[in-house]
Amino acid sequence: MYRDDHSPPHFHAKYAGYEITVEILTGIVEGKFPKRALRHILEWYELHNDELLTNWERCKNNEEPNQIEPLE
Repeated sequence: MYRDDHSPPHFHAKYAGYEITVEILTGIVEGKFPKRALRHILEWYELHNDELLTNWERCKNNEEPNQIEPLE
């Protein structure tokens, strides 16, 4: 997430030269990612949706986002 980013609430993910954005409220993905990596990102997104929304608000308030655990 970027502090000065535009709405709707979303996060960015990068992998091996690929980049996507995932809307936090809807799960809509923009961009291209390898299928297996995308599955991992979406699994992580499902597990941490509430934390992602909290971090979006923190960024909008010019605060540091909280660390979110990686997918194990």
